[in-house]
Amino acid sequence: MKQALIISIRFTLVTTLLLGIGYPLIVTAFAHLTMRDKADGQLITRNGQVIGSKIIGQSFTSDKYFHGRPSAAGNGYDATSSGGSNFAPSNQKLISRIEGDVAKYQQNNNQPVPIDLVTASGSGLDPDITPAAALYQVHRVALARQLSDNTVQRLVETRVQPRQFGVLGEPRVNVLELNLALDQLQK
Repeated sequence: MKQALIISIRFTLVTTLLLGIGYPLIVTAFAHLTMRDKADGQLITRNGQVIGSKIIGQSFTSDKYFHGRPSAAGNGYDATSSGGSNFAPSNQKLISRIEGDVAKYQQNNNQPVPIDLVTASGSGLDPDITPAAALYQVHRVALARQLSDNTVQRLVETRVQPRQFGVLGEPRVNVLELNLALDQLQK
């Protein structure tokens, strides 16, 4: 009995060291050596200052910027609060929020609002919107920046990312990268 206890304790220590410490360190080192940008969260920096990440949405509220999907995370786009709201489609809180968002968007554009502008993604942190959602906002952004609709539309069209490997996902536009390109356009 004592021998079995000693073996189980040794086995636990060895597997903890190998799988709990060794393996994560090796994988992390490999990731940093082979794809440092992705391992660090695909951070975007300007003038040595981190301004965001390509893979986590940010809140933009000004009419001068394209808006992303609403966040279901508790504090805006806080990555520590990732997750959906889990509200059923019949939940009155969800219905009221969506109706309010639709009304807000239709102040500037009476067309049907693309669904991704008023519904959160599963993680609540999605940094991308559909090309339709970006194009829907062109007139508002162009008006606020005193640019032509065509200029802003062309910028959106150059930022559309196709399906990954031609088959995975949907075409998308990264909101932060689009807004940064918009700021560069006006410099």
